[in-house]
Amino acid sequence: MLTFRGFSFSRHAKVTKTHPDGVPEYIHRTGRPWSALLSTVDSIIMVLSYWGAVNVAGLSMRQHDLIAMLVIGMAAYPGRLPYHRFNPSINLYLTMNWLMAVAFLAAIGALLRAFFPTAEPLIDWNVLLVWAPLSLAALLALHLLTPLAAPYMRRFYGKGKALIVGTNESALRLAQLIEKGEIEGQQLIGFIDDRSHDRLRVATPEHVLGPFSDLGAIAKREGVDTIYLGMPMTSHARLQNLLEQLRDTTVSVYFVPDISISDVIQGRLTVLGGVPMLAVCETPFMGSIGMAKRFLDLAICVAILPVLLPVLGVIALLIKVSSPGPAIFKQRRFGLGGEEITMLKFRTMKVMEDGQNTYTQVTRADDRVTPLGRILRKTSLDELPQLLNVLGGSMSLVGPRPHALAVNEQFRQLIPGYMVRHKVKPGITGWAQVNGCRGGDDLESMRKRTAFDLEYLRSWNSALDLIILWKTAMMLIKGDKNAF
Repeated sequence: MLTFRGFSFSRHAKVTKTHPDGVPEYIHRTGRPWSALLSTVDSIIMVLSYWGAVNVAGLSMRQHDLIAMLVIGMAAYPGRLPYHRFNPSINLYLTMNWLMAVAFLAAIGALLRAFFPTAEPLIDWNVLLVWAPLSLAALLALHLLTPLAAPYMRRFYGKGKALIVGTNESALRLAQLIEKGEIEGQQLIGFIDDRSHDRLRVATPEHVLGPFSDLGAIAKREGVDTIYLGMPMTSHARLQNLLEQLRDTTVSVYFVPDISISDVIQGRLTVLGGVPMLAVCETPFMGSIGMAKRFLDLAICVAILPVLLPVLGVIALLIKVSSPGPAIFKQRRFGLGGEEITMLKFRTMKVMEDGQNTYTQVTRADDRVTPLGRILRKTSLDELPQLLNVLGGSMSLVGPRPHALAVNEQFRQLIPGYMVRHKVKPGITGWAQVNGCRGGDDLESMRKRTAFDLEYLRSWNSALDLIILWKTAMMLIKGDKNAF
């Protein structure tokens, strides 16, 4: 049973999540002065750190330093990370935001220097070297300490009374967020529902204040400020009746659609041509987010390929001299949107299956694998040519592993949501692989792998990609027992 400030919720109730636990939600911009202030704190900390760095360097403030501080403030604004909790994901997000602000300031300084070589530089590089670590330390300290002060700071702003109509999964998730202080300035006073106590998902029925028919009267009696309608999307007549009851009040009303009927992938609200829409199955890599992921792929590939090229050459040569056949194995697989791509690998077997009509999974003692191939597969070095797929844009560093065409045709009918994996580019490594789901073409193994792939789609954020890359690196160093 989950309990928050006197409210209890049934633990057995499945709560729909549109974001993973531990991933920091942004500061809610409610229009209140408190949320506006919170969004400036990180920016102010970075500006003050620059002022401190100037003093530490023993320099006096210049007009150019004021301009640099303005640039820093603009780069760091708005700060959107919450202050009431701290975890590794918030730490990573904070570090990435800091890194972008530092890079932005350095880039502006370098560009001005390039175009105006005789002018006084925007920033003193000695100051930059002091400011960068100082500002990061200040930000981390702030976000580390503020969760301790958050419960006391809530006393300084008033709390509006919130009422939730209905007790479906989305409504219970919202109730938990309010009770944990995730939604600024709101206090949950109870629920409205017609169902009998034994059918309610709320474990403490005394917090159900009345039936739907009494909503208007209860809202006036309790002085409710905000009402959340957690109703099924098909209850048009009931919703209309509830709204009619609230016509002569000043209550803010929000509709919390029950989307538990669908296996939600990247559920979000959007507007297209002025028409509001609810996405229930969408790729996480849209617009600037997709560009950022592509930039990360290219940056890492460009950084490591010059180092790996000699290794690639040596491996290719060893394959050629150790067994007959090409060094590179090409196989058609499903990529983004279910389109066919040609995936590259170092050849590790004596046979060359195209994977289109038949595909036989490699086993631990498979005699088709060459002696050198066994080493390459065990160390995952056979996957290195896929860096060229990433450069070409058909794959990403992180994403669901692509399967042979014959495998897709076999399991797309057996596993619900299997083809949803292809809403994103396939990856060299993925969430399933770092969680031990590598290999195996039986139905149960494929179900587990698909479940992890869909969890990746639901939960994606840039921090998750970095975590997967880090875990992959650790697996390569320690060895993967599932690799053969």
